[in-house]
Amino acid sequence: MKKFLKKIARIIGPGFVTGAADDDPAGIGTYSQTGAQFGYTQLWTSLFSFPFMSVIQEMCGRIGMVTGKGIAVIIKHHYSRLLLYFSVGLLFLANVVNIGADLGAMASSAQLLLGIPFVFWLLIFTVIILLLEVFVPYPAYAKILKYLAISLLAYVVTAVIIKQDWMKIGLSVFTPKLSLDKHHLMNIVAIFGTTISPYLFFWQTDEEVEEEVAKGKQKMMGKGIPRIYKRDIREMQIDTTVGMLFSNLVMFFIMVTTASTLHAHNITKIETANQAAEALRPFAGDFAFILFAAGIISTGLLAVPILAGSASYAIAETIGWKEGLYLKFKRAHGFYGVITVATVFGLLVNLTPIKPFQLLYYSAIFNGFCAPPLMVLLLVIAGNKKIMGKYTNGVISTTLGWIITIFMSLAAIALLLNLLNVF
Repeated sequence: MKKFLKKIARIIGPGFVTGAADDDPAGIGTYSQTGAQFGYTQLWTSLFSFPFMSVIQEMCGRIGMVTGKGIAVIIKHHYSRLLLYFSVGLLFLANVVNIGADLGAMASSAQLLLGIPFVFWLLIFTVIILLLEVFVPYPAYAKILKYLAISLLAYVVTAVIIKQDWMKIGLSVFTPKLSLDKHHLMNIVAIFGTTISPYLFFWQTDEEVEEEVAKGKQKMMGKGIPRIYKRDIREMQIDTTVGMLFSNLVMFFIMVTTASTLHAHNITKIETANQAAEALRPFAGDFAFILFAAGIISTGLLAVPILAGSASYAIAETIGWKEGLYLKFKRAHGFYGVITVATVFGLLVNLTPIKPFQLLYYSAIFNGFCAPPLMVLLLVIAGNKKIMGKYTNGVISTTLGWIITIFMSLAAIALLLNLLNVF
């Protein structure tokens, strides 16, 4: 058993961290709102999304491992510049909004737990995150991200300590209810926009390349083609599957927690992830409240660097700057400069009158519209023998990839038509 656990610990890497980062404070807010507004009726999304998330992220990991390049570089070399600028521009905009929402949720949670003013925590978390990402060497930084991911278990514990009707929950998971109602459609698009999200595509692809540089298989990111073996691909697939399973379990338990407490007591509108934690206290007790709020802080420390990092990878690859967390600051000023700018812009979002949760929710919907075109591009890249050699997509990956791409496209189109009062 000890050897098995050591093997799993060795294999777990970018895929697991990516899955955990998917449950950032922004995601927590969306899942909390889902449980509060719809009760158990949208629990099916956590089961439905798992195989598709796994397939899409496995493609991203495989693209990075095989090519030794990030997605932006591949688009730059094989597709139009217009597509490249459009994709990277949307990614940066969505990520800044997400960073702002996450920093705001973290600061609010710390204020709730410890009472010190919001602005103080906002500045402290921004500084801590920048120092970690810019000055901590990649191997140590990767370990920090892994340990922070474990904090998500707080949401599993929170759900378990609350009395649940597991029979009703099971029926809701396996008997999905679909509706063309505007609010249902908006939430479906938001859920899939925050679970199968563009920033995760860019992040995992580049982190697989970072891992190859760290292991000496490649001298620099984007330079040369690394030598990989089937065992490497298999271990990446295990890592990714475990990460996506973990992500979906946390998503499931957050929805269960808020459905069984807030929705059950007619509290159906949550404007912040922090508000969800506070609202739990009367029904689940102080322990559940503390776990929920502390989990927001921990997941924010995990997710904000990933949001800033994925934007920086994409912009550095587009311009042609040196990139990589393995590089010291003096060797990659531009790369770390973008990380700093994205994080500071996110901080500034919280100083405007706009509520971060509103930005977060609509950015999730925005991601739901943006993801399908990028998923089409991923499917084309992963199926291209000139790019991927013998490691192109198999039948199962291709089929599942197209199913979720079509599903998300139809959901986005249905929402758009609904908003335009077509039906």
